[in-house]
Amino acid sequence: MPAFCDVALPVPLDRAFTYALNGEVPGVGCRVLVPFRNEKLAGVVIRVHDDPPPVEAKPLLAILDPDPIISGTLLELAQWIAQYYIAPLGEVLRTMLPLTAEVRRVVLYRIADAGRQALYEGAEKGSSRRSKLSPEEQNIEYAVLNYLENGEAARASPLRSATGASLQLLQGMLRKRWITRETAADARDARRTVRYAVIVADTRLPKLNENQQIILAELAGAGGELPVVELRKLTVPQSTLATLVKRELVRIEERAADFHLTGLGIKRPEYELNFQQRAAFDAITAAADSGEFRPHLLHGVTGSGKTAVYLAVMRHALDRGKSAILLVPEIGLTPAMAAQLHHAFASDVALLHSALTPEERAEQWHRIRRGDARIVVGTRSAIFAPVQNLGLIVVDEEHDSSYKQEEMPRYHARDVAVMRAKFSSATIVLGSATPSLESWQNAERGRYAKIEMHERVNQRPLPLVELIDMRREFQETGQEQLFSRSLIEETKATIERGEQAIILLNRRGYSFVVMCRACGEKLECENCAISLTYHKALTSDDARAHVGQRLECHYCGYKRTVPKLCPKCESEHLYFLGAGSQQGEERLQEIFPGARIGRMDRDTVRGRHDLERLLTRLHSGEINLLVGTQMIAKGHDIHGVTLVGVVGCDHALGMPDFRASERVFQLMTQVSGRAGRGELPGKVIVQTYHPDHYAIECAAKHDFHAFVERELKYRRWMHYPPFQVLANVLIQSQHLEEAAGWAATLGRWFQQTQLTGVRVLGPATAPIARIKRIYRFHLVMKAEKRQLLAKTLRAMLAHADAAGIPRRNLIVDVDAVSLM
Repeated sequence: MPAFCDVALPVPLDRAFTYALNGEVPGVGCRVLVPFRNEKLAGVVIRVHDDPPPVEAKPLLAILDPDPIISGTLLELAQWIAQYYIAPLGEVLRTMLPLTAEVRRVVLYRIADAGRQALYEGAEKGSSRRSKLSPEEQNIEYAVLNYLENGEAARASPLRSATGASLQLLQGMLRKRWITRETAADARDARRTVRYAVIVADTRLPKLNENQQIILAELAGAGGELPVVELRKLTVPQSTLATLVKRELVRIEERAADFHLTGLGIKRPEYELNFQQRAAFDAITAAADSGEFRPHLLHGVTGSGKTAVYLAVMRHALDRGKSAILLVPEIGLTPAMAAQLHHAFASDVALLHSALTPEERAEQWHRIRRGDARIVVGTRSAIFAPVQNLGLIVVDEEHDSSYKQEEMPRYHARDVAVMRAKFSSATIVLGSATPSLESWQNAERGRYAKIEMHERVNQRPLPLVELIDMRREFQETGQEQLFSRSLIEETKATIERGEQAIILLNRRGYSFVVMCRACGEKLECENCAISLTYHKALTSDDARAHVGQRLECHYCGYKRTVPKLCPKCESEHLYFLGAGSQQGEERLQEIFPGARIGRMDRDTVRGRHDLERLLTRLHSGEINLLVGTQMIAKGHDIHGVTLVGVVGCDHALGMPDFRASERVFQLMTQVSGRAGRGELPGKVIVQTYHPDHYAIECAAKHDFHAFVERELKYRRWMHYPPFQVLANVLIQSQHLEEAAGWAATLGRWFQQTQLTGVRVLGPATAPIARIKRIYRFHLVMKAEKRQLLAKTLRAMLAHADAAGIPRRNLIVDVDAVSLM
């Protein structure tokens, strides 16, 4: 039998750790509990063997899974991600397993030698020991030491309950090294259950009091059983139910909790595939039936019916005994998409996204793994769903930057989806009205099969786009207005006709800069080098009135009250610059007092149920004017919308990002596509200060090919993707001098190293120099070949390790989407 196993742990180290087996042998892909430093961690077994390590191996503590929960294909995919994105394998595997609810992390405290000495001296010398603590706090310290005197580790909760110790006091004892802190991990049952009260059948009722009769009558009226939580709503003492259970008139049963899909009120009308949809379906299914692996790029204009093609090819996969995964970029799009899938495939659908509770995620994950759900819909992490017999992967809105993970491991779900399809011999479809230039270039080079859908369903016309030059608007009116005269007139006419309008204002809050007119001071976040956004207080009759007037940082969440005077010069002349979606809503209410206005942004949509309610009101026509951020631009199919206004979209053209033009073109095209999806034609009004920019011009003409031609010339000239590969390396620290020193160390190494085929820009201060009190420097690497980039990055990390730069302070972002 093998004597050792290698375990990948969720730590920022590019290696596995060897542990000794004590009889039972775990399978490759099983989770195990192991000791690591002063902790107990859950990891994944990646190898069992008889090769002894150079040092004595610690013993394995427990095997959490009787059978492997990571399949061979997923383990192969995890190893590819670790290599491609220069990420620790343990971190990748942790991302693959949304089972945190099944492992309980426990904090333990143990007495140290210095603590024993302090306890002895306290007993000998009474209270003569010098201390800044009060006598009461000193007594609590001794109570803690007495509690831990037997040397055994104690859990934090019982220790604090028994001694009255606060968390701050325990931290002080840790600093004095009187006690040590450990963490442990234990397996726990994460199944979601509901307690039901059930009437015991054929029981003669004895004499009952009024409260007991009320409960039994409620149960009888519900067919003899109800969830206990429902009975708690009755106006009877909680002890009444316990009395009925004790008298054996009612029994309590634990049952598995149901998982309800949301958004089921939003249904797409069924219709037959038209000619271009049928051609797309035939091309995709022919490849699936042949077993040939070749990604398909489905480029269809907004409203061309790509979702109907997705549903049809998924049905084809199910008919062949296969499973399918559908990725969507935003959690907000999941309920509506899940509703359509549930309408088509009923209980075969499972959801996976971060808005679920840990218990719900674990439940859905196990449903998928058992084969109870063969259709999976979710955001980027759903690409790791443990589906059986995978036959199809669909990536909707494949261009969206939300598919890029912005924390370790920094994978791009679209590219991971392509590799998973390759490893599983599955078919993959990448769909978008505005494909990323990387995917488009792959199609042009023949790596992807390209399918184009040029017309909307039922030959509906694409909306007419009118550009409003805001420079001329200012010259003619003499005033800086948020909404142009043309947009106001068209919105008024739209509402009077009984139609709906959407206005995109892609900034949250009321104003995004607060400045002092006297000294020019900008109010910035104390944690981040970014201006605070002003959020105006809402009226008392508003459903969101709990959100008061404040300044907020949208990077770290820091909030503060709005000062009456400038913090620097104490001037009272504070000036609020820029308009966000909240100010847009207020202005529209002033201009159109009779309109039924709604707002969609991160302040009004905080959970999946908020979005569902808002979309239901929009679909029903209760809302006839919607203002919001880019959340309104993605995937929504509201047939009553005939006008779309785009306000302030072009400010992104000035961002220090080579993808700025592509982002503006995509956003304009996507939000324009919300207009005219029903029987009535649509119109789009775009307010811009750059009407001559090619991204604006091409979006106005719905000319994707012209935009691609112009943008690819720029990318080729500047050696940017898709013609070269790119990585962004962030060097960060809580101390400015430390971060700057490490950046200089790496800069010198690059200068002294002979690099062939690799360009290095920097190091330099990152565009946002400080986030969450972390100072940031970065350097950008561009290479002709991916192998050269990976080799250089690994050599850089090796040098950083030799130079004493901690791995956790270096972020390597391969195929970076944002350089901020």
